Amino acid sequence: MAIQPSVHLDEHAPESARDRLLVKINEESNLPTLGVSITKVVEITSSSEDPVAKLAHFVLADVALTQKILRLSNTIHYRTSSGAPVTTISRAIFLLGFNSIKTSAMAMLLVDCFKDKSHANSVRRELIQALCASIVGREMAQRGRFQDGEEAAVAALFKNVGKVLVASFDHPLYTRIQAMLQTGKTSSQEASDVLLGCSYERFGELALQEWNIPDTIIQSLAPLPAGELKKVTTRAEWLRQVASFSDALASVIMTAGGANMTEKARPLLQRYGKALELDQAMLDDMLVRVELETRQLAKSMDIAMSDMHTGDEVDANGVPNELLMQDYDSGEIQNDQRHPSGKPMQARDLLLAGVQDVTQMLASESFKLNDLILLVLETLYSSMGFRFAAVCLRDLQSVRYVARLAIGENYLERQKGFAFPGKPDQNLFHLAMVNNVDLMISDASVPKIQNLLPEWHRKLLPDARSFIILPLVIQKKPLGLFYADRAVNADEGVPPDETALIKTLKSQLLAAMMRG
Repeated sequence: MAIQPSVHLDEHAPESARDRLLVKINEESNLPTLGVSITKVVEITSSSEDPVAKLAHFVLADVALTQKILRLSNTIHYRTSSGAPVTTISRAIFLLGFNSIKTSAMAMLLVDCFKDKSHANSVRRELIQALCASIVGREMAQRGRFQDGEEAAVAALFKNVGKVLVASFDHPLYTRIQAMLQTGKTSSQEASDVLLGCSYERFGELALQEWNIPDTIIQSLAPLPAGELKKVTTRAEWLRQVASFSDALASVIMTAGGANMTEKARPLLQRYGKALELDQAMLDDMLVRVELETRQLAKSMDIAMSDMHTGDEVDANGVPNELLMQDYDSGEIQNDQRHPSGKPMQARDLLLAGVQDVTQMLASESFKLNDLILLVLETLYSSMGFRFAAVCLRDLQSVRYVARLAIGENYLERQKGFAFPGKPDQNLFHLAMVNNVDLMISDASVPKIQNLLPEWHRKLLPDARSFIILPLVIQKKPLGLFYADRAVNADEGVPPDETALIKTLKSQLLAAMMRG
């Protein structure tokens, strides 16, 4: 006999359980930060500034997130068409696509908040389902008929957040709800209504409201009517359908295997097929690709996949993985072996990878000059272990050189102050541009160097102890320069092979600027 939501041993128990759990969650120090971070990532898309640069800045500001994105970018799933290792976030965005990196970053932020909780198996399983749903949501966004449809991947990611939260913060309650479900006499909503005081979806909505997640995402978590769904005319209704479908398909992938997936997904096709314009072939193809990508994403975040069914894995083209070259582990090139200055020991390999990335971007007809500049800047920054880097270009209206892009420590504040007059002067910056020479200063405290530093640089970057200046000059006309520094001396210097690669990077950019 099904348990009805209205039957309670204690009329106030469900409400108190829900409210107590919400208070506990809201007191968790890292969750408000999660809400702020995810809201910021969502807002990047609608920013009037360059969204690619803003997303790259956001990822680079978090060392752990940077490493996870690079690991994901270097899995077999993404590298079969490229081959070369991905060592920069700029290249990862270009290779995987802006929306893929954005959704992956949000998934990684979510996982980092919950994966180390107690009761790891339950939390891990619900997290993997959320990740899997986000991948389905992104697949649906790519074929969707509404603008800015990539928000569907975000909605799908959070569709399961109620379960994640309950499993993380009240595991005994989560276990009781699951036990009630396993009897087969009650639905998930009935069980959660009785024991939690509301559905998992409603509980997730309440938590997301506290985190100030955009309303469009929260509203997409609302339940849908039963039965076969019809095609809708509004984006909000479509988001609700996609979020619900994504979570349901993720549940199938989590519990089935091989041919069983197709069989278990058939009811979903009947319910969502017409509404989302899906047929059996599309669904079968999606099942294979989403399962594979879920494994790769979980692997990049160190989440064990023991809860998912096992079997012979194949790549997206149906080739058994054991026949493919091994995954490139970004840890092999993005490791912690550094000189005392912070410069990576494998700087040459990183610079070479950057040159290859720039070459591939130049070969694409779709590349943008700003993206290429950001890629070169990030390559210099990460390969040489700088703490701050900027590209400064001449502003014709103000007749000044102004920092157009910057990354690294306090980059926003320093970018605003990194500007100087266009009128030639006897300082290092103008001397480098007038003479078109690359300067690599290993010890900026030497009196001769100090005497050539302009006042604005001493005020803005008083602790700069080693830096480079790479002028951008075309046909004897200075266009600007690259600048990057550290707060410590670089006694190891820059050997000839690294210098040659740095000059190659600059030459590649100048060639692109001439083409543009």
